[in-house]
Amino acid sequence: MPPTEALLAWTIIVVATTGVITNPFRLPEAAWAVAGAALLVLLGLLPWNDALNGMRKGIDVYLFLIGMMLVAELARLEGLFDYLAAYAVEHARGSPQRLFLLLYAVGILVTVLLSNDATAIVLTPAVYAATRAAGAAPLPYLLICAFIANAASFVLPISNPANLVVFGARMPHLAEWLRQFALPSVASIIVTYVVLRRTQRRALAEENIETSAPKPHLGRGGKLTALGIGAIAIVLLTASALDVQLGLPTFLCGLVTAAGVLTLNRQSPWPLIRHVSWGVIPLVAGLFVMVEALVATGVIGRLSAILHDAVAQSAPLTAWGLGLVAALAGNIANNLPVGLIAGSIATNDHLPPSAVSAMLIGVDLGPNLSITGSLATILWLAALRREKIDIGAWRFLKIGALVMPPALIAALAAAIR
Repeated sequence: MPPTEALLAWTIIVVATTGVITNPFRLPEAAWAVAGAALLVLLGLLPWNDALNGMRKGIDVYLFLIGMMLVAELARLEGLFDYLAAYAVEHARGSPQRLFLLLYAVGILVTVLLSNDATAIVLTPAVYAATRAAGAAPLPYLLICAFIANAASFVLPISNPANLVVFGARMPHLAEWLRQFALPSVASIIVTYVVLRRTQRRALAEENIETSAPKPHLGRGGKLTALGIGAIAIVLLTASALDVQLGLPTFLCGLVTAAGVLTLNRQSPWPLIRHVSWGVIPLVAGLFVMVEALVATGVIGRLSAILHDAVAQSAPLTAWGLGLVAALAGNIANNLPVGLIAGSIATNDHLPPSAVSAMLIGVDLGPNLSITGSLATILWLAALRREKIDIGAWRFLKIGALVMPPALIAALAAAIR
């Protein structure tokens, strides 16, 4: 691609990505990604065939997202998340510190089994409602939803859509995944808890919460949804163990679970379909197209060449560098585009497993630094604003600057061995 065209393509990609992150004019995030992708094609900077090829690369991710969003929204409608949050309040027995730990455990469970976006979208309102009912100030507990959504997002391949973006068709089977990421995940979860808990110690010390709070009834639909989530986890873990791509199994499991619960309750599917965040699909598709344009401009090839030379000199240092750069880049450009670039680099170059693992950890965990780092954190912020709670970028950054770096260093140290 000629330098002038390459510069124009980079400009469009930067503007579109900035629009996705900052959401000016209150346009949907997907509008910026789709507009950027369309401009690249209409101006002749990216051929139609290449754009379609870029979108096709995301089919597994689209299917995964649809399946997970269906199940997460179904769990919200059936009150499963409200029940879990109220259960935590009940068993805290009036202790803010115990409630903090219990809600952190619930956040781990939801993130690991339903992905970090589910924690941000549907657990956040449930935690808000439960803590308000208990007479507690919600913010310390709401912060849990934001930070655990990223800290636990590489426990399993299904815990974060970015995992599918980075690895794609090269997704490790379950045993290999656990070998690479079990210890880093444990380190990430524990260190994030310890530091986040310390940042909130004063607020928790001043709390007085009720020893009991209204506990919503979990109907048969909610119980069936819980069973469906367990079944989905088993199916997806089996698919991962058999080295099967996760998109189609997730999609089918989501459809079957939703159909079963709706049939049992004799409910219309339209409320469920209407509340699913469908805009995420064109958003991700647009990002795939823009990354395809980066490939066409030669950026990915240059980065691959640089990394090839760096690995030849020192593989461990290169892995550390990749993890740190991916973490910082995710906060500048959002971790989904960074994950797509990381996946393209991993495809074009035979990087050591430790280097790819470090990139994924940076992509998944790095966004705990700022509110613009990941889609999950942006969705969490939107959920807070619906409840009339406003946490500014600077306030989040002051907490993230304490929480994210030690967790990232601990996770990378566990991964690069």
